[in-house]
Amino acid sequence: MNKKHQVHNLIILDASGSMGSIKTPIIQGFNEIVQTVKGIALQFPEQEHFISLLTFNGLAKTFIHFAEPIEKLNEIDNTKYLPDASTPLLDAMGMSINKLSQLVSKLDDNYNVLVTILTDGEENASIEYSGIQIKSLVEELRQKRWTFTYIGADHDVEKTAFSLSITNIIQFEKNEADIATMMFKEKESRYSYSEKINRKESTDTDFYKD
Repeated sequence: MNKKHQVHNLIILDASGSMGSIKTPIIQGFNEIVQTVKGIALQFPEQEHFISLLTFNGLAKTFIHFAEPIEKLNEIDNTKYLPDASTPLLDAMGMSINKLSQLVSKLDDNYNVLVTILTDGEENASIEYSGIQIKSLVEELRQKRWTFTYIGADHDVEKTAFSLSITNIIQFEKNEADIATMMFKEKESRYSYSEKINRKESTDTDFYKD
């Protein structure tokens, strides 16, 4: 019996203080992503989906989930997502990406990784990783079936993403209508991503473009 193709969904979610103004729609958005991935797993039974969720701010970098099978995931609420403090984006990326990389390196080539960063501010507090280090890490992993996406508001989103060699980008305004539009694009892109995996096409493309 052939093993299922593993798809790891890593979500790196900004929990800095400025995200507090959109706390409720962001929680709803993550819960929608969980339901989307559950639907994808049913539509593509040959794929086995896992979710990792890291929230980060200047006080802590916390894995709410790490490589958990999608069917076991439940919704999160406002007791698990607590925006506060500053934005150590590079440290959050370095920590979570390296941890997941160690896990998937033990697998054969039968996997893909989709990394989604969601933030409303520029890096301002990292002490462990530099932009050059993260850019190098992203470029290395993009050659190994990793796809990186950057979703942002309230800063120069394209400049920040491009500086990290990330070309899949969504910009949004911090209001419920725009967040809903962003989440719809995110949902559609995930289905497209799994379809490309099934067709054995490259997933390292700008699949957020209209």
